Amino acid sequence: MAAKTNPFQFIQQVRAEVAKVVWPTRREVLLTTVMVFIMATLTAVFFFFVDFLIRTGLQALLGLFG
Repeated sequence: MAAKTNPFQFIQQVRAEVAKVVWPTRREVLLTTVMVFIMATLTAVFFFFVDFLIRTGLQALLGLFG
């Protein structure tokens, strides 16, 4: 079992760990956000076409039997 620390020590430890974090710059956040939107758009377009092809194929297949 881990030793208990008092709240003051805990806050000091948290501050020490937060100070080690390398925060991204505004430019890095902006570029990453734009890339996420681009990838989401490309994924949506890809699945739209896959859905379209499957739907068209199934309609053609069912048209043969209907």
